Amino acid sequence: MSELPDLPATALVTAYRERQLSPVDVTRAALARIDAWDEAICATWAMDPEGAMTAARQSEARWMAGTPAGPLDGVPVTVKENIATKGVIMPAGTAAIDAAIATEDAPAAARLRESGAVILGKTTMPDFGMLSSGLSSFHRLARNPWNLAMNPGGSSAGASAAAAAGYAPINIGTDIGGSVRLPAALCGAVALKPSFGRIPVSPPFLGRAAGPITRTVADAALAMQVLSLPDARDYMSLPPADLDWSAEPLPLRGLRIGLCLHTGIGSDPEPEIVAAITDAARLFAEAGAIVEPLGPFLRLEMVEGLNHFWQTRFGSDTASLSDAQRAKILPYIRDWIEGGDALSGRDVYRGFTQIPAMSQATQKATQAFDYVLLPVWPTVSFPAEFASPLNDPARPFDHIGYCVGFNMSEQPALSVNCGYAQNGMPIGLQISGRRFDDVGVLRMGAAFEVMRAPQRPWPRLDN
Repeated sequence: MSELPDLPATALVTAYRERQLSPVDVTRAALARIDAWDEAICATWAMDPEGAMTAARQSEARWMAGTPAGPLDGVPVTVKENIATKGVIMPAGTAAIDAAIATEDAPAAARLRESGAVILGKTTMPDFGMLSSGLSSFHRLARNPWNLAMNPGGSSAGASAAAAAGYAPINIGTDIGGSVRLPAALCGAVALKPSFGRIPVSPPFLGRAAGPITRTVADAALAMQVLSLPDARDYMSLPPADLDWSAEPLPLRGLRIGLCLHTGIGSDPEPEIVAAITDAARLFAEAGAIVEPLGPFLRLEMVEGLNHFWQTRFGSDTASLSDAQRAKILPYIRDWIEGGDALSGRDVYRGFTQIPAMSQATQKATQAFDYVLLPVWPTVSFPAEFASPLNDPARPFDHIGYCVGFNMSEQPALSVNCGYAQNGMPIGLQISGRRFDDVGVLRMGAAFEVMRAPQRPWPRLDN
């Protein structure tokens, strides 16, 4: 029973269909895993064990009748705190605001419920989702299951820690600059940042995406069958498409693949990162792909402009807060927001124009390739108490240089584990594709899962 949470969603659905397992037993085991782990990693918030067990019993009845609600019926899932679930407050990771109660499910949560998924509860995030860290003024400090002294990354911090600890096979996060890929890489998990608009979100915003965080590419693909269904609330979403989300490994022979070890912005990659990504590229080449170097394609003024725009955006969003409320924001984020107070309207507009500039540069540089391989992070790991690898609000985005371009260019990008550092922490490989080729990116990830070295056992509380 204790090992049921380690089964992938694909195996659970097969076992339910063949009446070898019950969603009730699986959900009970998942809740027991969370009870055992969460005091250590602090990944969850607003758990709903009673609601989860009720949903599991309803799922069991549907499977017994041969009428499952959808592809995820009976599969335990978690949902990031900033994805609305009806009746649950949304503090946005910060103690500074008077959190409102969600009056309806956001698109991702609505699709999960319609498919019969068992929502266990919510996962933690940093203040306003503006850190690649598990640090929050509202939630407990999230930690990495591979090493409790280390950071799980963010902003989908709890979701990625939950995936590594085996809370649920599918965990839903959000990503506007790397926030599913970054933590998934540090936690050894798989994360897809889909093409912009592939998964409807509410409210929509430039670069914002929701995405699954799982242990396998196949589970991410299974989740996409449900998450990519249409929702009229997202007026920026893609038209509904009948895609094959089977995630069969992609034939690699003859594919043209770019290898980028620096995009031109942010910190230089650590040697262990370079070695792991280069070794992954070698495996693709040995399988018949044509691997060619891709040089830097982004400029410093692009990320500086984006920084100015985001500073002003959050300065506006927090302008109505009282002094007492503002004092509750994490000092790192408060200092960062206040750094934009002196910007003029022209400064902000120039910053905003760097979003399309980044988009055009990313698409132009990668268009010649079928797929591109990159690091996810420039660094292997950093302390749990840090807000970012450098822990410096004056340099808040030095670590997102490999990820943020694909948010602005609207291209799909996948993080998948490609090895381990000397300190035992996982290292993520990022695979990007052309716009709308979400299926191809997943199939590339599935091909890499077959080629890569055997994976180490997932962390256990008694390790």
